[in-house]
Amino acid sequence: MAQDVEMKDTPAPSNSQSSAVSPTLQQLKEIGSLIETGSYTKEIRRIARAVRLTFALRRKLTASVLSGFLDFVLVPGSEAHGKLSTYVPKEGEHDMEVDTATSAVQTPGKHLLPELEIYCHLLVLLFLIDQKKYNEAKACSSASIARLKSLHRRTLDVLASRLYFYYSLSYELTGDLAEIRGELLTLHRLATLHHDELGQETLLNLLLRNYLHYNLYDQAEKLRSKAPRFEAHSNQQFSRYLFYLGKIRTIQLEYTDAKESLLQAARKAPVSARGFRIQCNKWAVIVRLLIGEIPERTIFMQKGMEKALLPYFELTNAVRIGDLELFRTVAEKFADTFNKDRTHNLIVRLRHNVIRTGLRNISISYSRISLADVAEKLRLDSANPVADAESIVAKAIRDGAIDATLDHANGWMLSKETGDIYSSNEPQIAFNSRIAFCLNMHNDAVRALRFPPNSHKEKESAEKRRERQQQEQELAKHIAEEEDDDF
Repeated sequence: MAQDVEMKDTPAPSNSQSSAVSPTLQQLKEIGSLIETGSYTKEIRRIARAVRLTFALRRKLTASVLSGFLDFVLVPGSEAHGKLSTYVPKEGEHDMEVDTATSAVQTPGKHLLPELEIYCHLLVLLFLIDQKKYNEAKACSSASIARLKSLHRRTLDVLASRLYFYYSLSYELTGDLAEIRGELLTLHRLATLHHDELGQETLLNLLLRNYLHYNLYDQAEKLRSKAPRFEAHSNQQFSRYLFYLGKIRTIQLEYTDAKESLLQAARKAPVSARGFRIQCNKWAVIVRLLIGEIPERTIFMQKGMEKALLPYFELTNAVRIGDLELFRTVAEKFADTFNKDRTHNLIVRLRHNVIRTGLRNISISYSRISLADVAEKLRLDSANPVADAESIVAKAIRDGAIDATLDHANGWMLSKETGDIYSSNEPQIAFNSRIAFCLNMHNDAVRALRFPPNSHKEKESAEKRRERQQQEQELAKHIAEEEDDDF
């Protein structure tokens, strides 16, 4: 035994390794104590703060650090310790002995809190997903949800919402998302019965994502319309909800509501959530084109989005010009991208808008033009292009897209003289939409303000003020990483 002790003291690399992992392990222990304090005092904000700090440490998690923390929090030999330890690979005996030695002093006599146990499940699940061990993550998440369903504590709401998200993500990464739809519905019903609004918010978004993943838009709309409504607790979850709502409204041909939801989702999303904002902008561009609007060039020039939005920029250019041949070329060139984004069916709808835009340009340029020339300029490739051009012009006149008349006898389209637009109601409508947008933004900003509870009744002491300022500084420090991990 004396010889073993000497062997542990002599190697330099192992000592440097243990000292390298000790800061991360120490931070995890501090987070564990913060969760413990929040559990005893029933302060959910402390547990939420612990979750934010955890995501800041996510990239530093290693197997040895995670094993040391499990030995520190969980009782060695317990059922929870045995299950979670099987998912964490061993990284050397020395590190394990160091970790167990530090935990052996602190673990005995400590009662295991459900919050700490669920937190350990969340840590292991994060580690497995980051290591791309998706099958093990799926098994771990299922066991975590089964354990969570047996606990009914209000202080678990924040941890449960994060666990729900990674539970669904692990099944999505393995392609088995349809398997958990029934379980998600059960969890949503339990969260509703327990008045867990954060859990309801998270699970509703997960269910909508589940339905939309398999193009079940009718079921998604039925669920969304019948789900209980309440004030949003998480800005990230509210952004996701608006995005899914915008996709549903787009498929249902309710383009005005879809545009408002998608633009609001892109505006509310954090700057670091670049992938989410790109998806919102892609769908918003398609919806605006379907309405008849032409998106501004600045939308496609946003930092970090130029390459991803390039296919939609060329598509917008084709619609703006009204060139049907260019529209076909762009649709064929970026067909793989549009199929991957699941916007190909929407782009097929744009063909009518391209024809209408081209026809509007023709009516402005010519006071009288033959239908054969109209068919040639629109590049109609049908068997009878003149007859198709006549029906297209007639429908555009009926819908009010162009101000013209048809001379069927001579086969002409006669355009009427365009009047002064400022004598119409168009400027008033444009100003009204801008004013409504500014008022909605102001109302959303006011609703997003947060105030301490009973701040108008109790006078804040110096100690509480210092603690609040410290929490605000830590929140500002970690908010970027937290938003990045959420998306």
